[in-house]
Amino acid sequence: MKIALSGGPAELAPAHRSVDSGALENTLKIRHGAGYEHFVHGGEFQAVDGCDIAVFRWSHRTKIAE
Repeated sequence: MKIALSGGPAELAPAHRSVDSGALENTLKIRHGAGYEHFVHGGEFQAVDGCDIAVFRWSHRTKIAE
């Protein structure tokens, strides 16, 4: 399933990615630098090239435990 990321670090662009269909129900955690960027799906979809894709919005960042 294709998704769009909204917010978070600019380095994660391009914002369109593919994930498993079960990701809509979970927080999406993307490793970035020395931590993880967390994105959540709040039910929003947007049309891109004639297809509806889920929009995941940035929620917070966590550091990797040492």
